[in-house]
Amino acid sequence: MSSEDQLTQLASQLVWRVGRLGDDGPLTVRVGFATGAATFAELPRLKNITDAEVEAALREGAIRVEWVGSRPS
Repeated sequence: MSSEDQLTQLASQLVWRVGRLGDDGPLTVRVGFATGAATFAELPRLKNITDAEVEAALREGAIRVEWVGSRPS
């Protein structure tokens, strides 16, 4: 199996949320396995952001990635 096939297979098992914790905080991306989706509900809610805000955060490097749940082995 190619690495691209492995990545595609992994992506189908993931859940993610994108937003901000506060009005001026970094873009936060939360990602984890679908089997741990309930764990997302235990975390503070992320505020929705627009596509323009996502693009600005990417340009500025203002991004925070959080893994939710058990880590892959």
